[in-house]
Amino acid sequence: MQRTAGNLACHLLKLCQCESPPFPDARKSICQIIKNLYNKYDFLLKISYLNEDKKKAYTDISANMDNNLAANSLNTLSDYLMRYYGKKVIILLDDYDTPMQEAYVYGYWDELVSFIRNLFGSIFKTNPFLGKSLMTGIIRVSRESIFSDLNNLTVVTTTSNLYADSFGFTQQEVWDALEEYGLSSKKDEVRN
Repeated sequence: MQRTAGNLACHLLKLCQCESPPFPDARKSICQIIKNLYNKYDFLLKISYLNEDKKKAYTDISANMDNNLAANSLNTLSDYLMRYYGKKVIILLDDYDTPMQEAYVYGYWDELVSFIRNLFGSIFKTNPFLGKSLMTGIIRVSRESIFSDLNNLTVVTTTSNLYADSFGFTQQEVWDALEEYGLSSKKDEVRN
């Protein structure tokens, strides 16, 4: 695999794939997603960055791994990838809240919160190999919930101005588009 900054370690861990009650099935689905992510980096087993103990630990990642191994698995993979690429990893977590919604609906909230709190703490709080991360979801992140251990969060909502010039359209872009389509007279209507 080619070493490029653009291919550093940007991963989309879609936890939304674990929408199956009860808790053991949801937990197993999350662990399988982690295993699939490890499978993408099997080339790490063939290089000298991992000693025999680390190679064994790498192959122990499975859908049936214990909670401790699961909680630390992405922190560990971050370590391996940082050593390989020479840069801290970027983790993208899409739909982080979907498993929580399912847990609430199907009655295994407490079990999943405990599991996710340990997993997220290891990924986002105690991960020295993490450069940046981005989590998306519908439910607003609350520092009083499963994220109470995380002290370096910045919450950006659809009404935030923090990244307004990076996502969506600027006012000038909208005006340019209207002009291009012969709709310049509609500026006031569009603004409203």
